[in-house]
Amino acid sequence: MFDPNRQRLALERAARIALPGDDFLVARATQEMVERLGAVQRQFNHALALFGRTPALADALNNAENVGKVIRVERTAHHSIADHIADHDDLGLPEAEADLAIAPLTLHWSEDLPGQLVQIRRALKPDGLFLAMLPGPDTLKELRECLLQAESDIRGGAGQRVDPFTDIRDAGSLLQRAGFALPVLDREEVVVRYTSPLALITDLRRFGATNQLKTAKDNPPLSKAIVARMIELYLERFSDPDGRIRATFSFISLSGWVPHESQQKPSKPGSAKSRLADALAVPEEKLPR
Repeated sequence: MFDPNRQRLALERAARIALPGDDFLVARATQEMVERLGAVQRQFNHALALFGRTPALADALNNAENVGKVIRVERTAHHSIADHIADHDDLGLPEAEADLAIAPLTLHWSEDLPGQLVQIRRALKPDGLFLAMLPGPDTLKELRECLLQAESDIRGGAGQRVDPFTDIRDAGSLLQRAGFALPVLDREEVVVRYTSPLALITDLRRFGATNQLKTAKDNPPLSKAIVARMIELYLERFSDPDGRIRATFSFISLSGWVPHESQQKPSKPGSAKSRLADALAVPEEKLPR
């Protein structure tokens, strides 16, 4: 789905042009996950900070009271202070060495997300914890709508310009397929306001979140007329009275544990020792076969 070369170029450009604060969404995700980690009554001796893009995630984990050694893992070699460089989708991590892995908002750029989750699970010891945040399906829904309409108006058809995002049901299935136990997922939305649609696009470029799809090479570049039409549509449909425009970002938070014999397990069907009808003081009605 994703073009590794386009990803590398986008991330390298982002590293050159980024300004302080451009990673505010990752910073927000990092803060929330570290806060959740603080509620876990357990000491983690070896943590993996996965694809934080900046030192913020590793720094936050180093400052957490219940986290010991932190290994910063990044995808591209231009992160000179990373402890470990992953070769695109091959993480190359030692097996069963860490007891915590955290990934904020960048794991979805994997070409093989199910396979990468399996690698993360294998890198964790039994009873190890995995925390991640993924962009949800409503992320940038305004931009997608306006780009699609603008290109259709000008060209009579449109190509895919915004990455697809995982919904919460698929995210839960991916966790279970990767072998994680006790999965927990939730979703929230954040609306960010910008001075203009171009300011939003500039922000995405500085974060490296431009079109990284393999199909991008088959789509003709956006013309000035299409961009102008997109801006017109965005201002018509998604601007506030003060002229600023809205951009939605939805986040899916997920957590899972590597299976261990100490973890709670669901009871076997038919093992109950009392009837639900008795507990509720209602007549029992058998379902038809």
